[in-house]
Amino acid sequence: MARRIGPVCRICRREGEKLYLKGMRCLTSKCAFERRGFAPGQHGPGGRMRRVKPSDYALQLREKQKLKRIYGVLERQFRRYFREALKRRGVTGTELLILLERRLDNVVYRMGFAPSRAAARQLVNHAHFNVNGHPIDIPSYLVKPGDRIAVRESSRQLTYFKELAAEKEDVPTPPWLRADRSTLSGEVLALPKREDIDVPVKEQLIVEFYSR
Repeated sequence: MARRIGPVCRICRREGEKLYLKGMRCLTSKCAFERRGFAPGQHGPGGRMRRVKPSDYALQLREKQKLKRIYGVLERQFRRYFREALKRRGVTGTELLILLERRLDNVVYRMGFAPSRAAARQLVNHAHFNVNGHPIDIPSYLVKPGDRIAVRESSRQLTYFKELAAEKEDVPTPPWLRADRSTLSGEVLALPKREDIDVPVKEQLIVEFYSR
């Protein structure tokens, strides 16, 4: 399975905003974007290319790249999501976001069972979660309303999940999900709506990018 193995802090610097790809580290003084909030490269913050007004194509490309990187998907897979969104009734950009939100690794992250989507993807890959009582190790698995997600019994003895269950406060979850850390389980209550998705993207620019 292809995946990015380079430093992810460079991604936030390239996009010019925090994408919270490293979980809690992004909220501390160790965050690379806080220390060097400019695009990476040998020219530094005063490079000539930084002063050029971006074209419409550049703006569309940046939004597409940003969304890909937030959810940790590669180009071919992202194009499949876009083609699927085109087939659905509703606004294409919103349908694209809904498909990405329904990924199992994202749901595990949203439920507070992982500090980041990358960590959630690894946990799912290692088959630590059941969906409706069956082990699922595919991060791109699309959940649906009524699905129940829970940590497998064989994984509950791991130190990570013991400490997670011992935490007294549940993390805030979006209204379309329900999660309980004490039982290490949760449920998909409904499909997400656009107002429930807090990713900082202008999805219409992505639609325009693929409509060229």
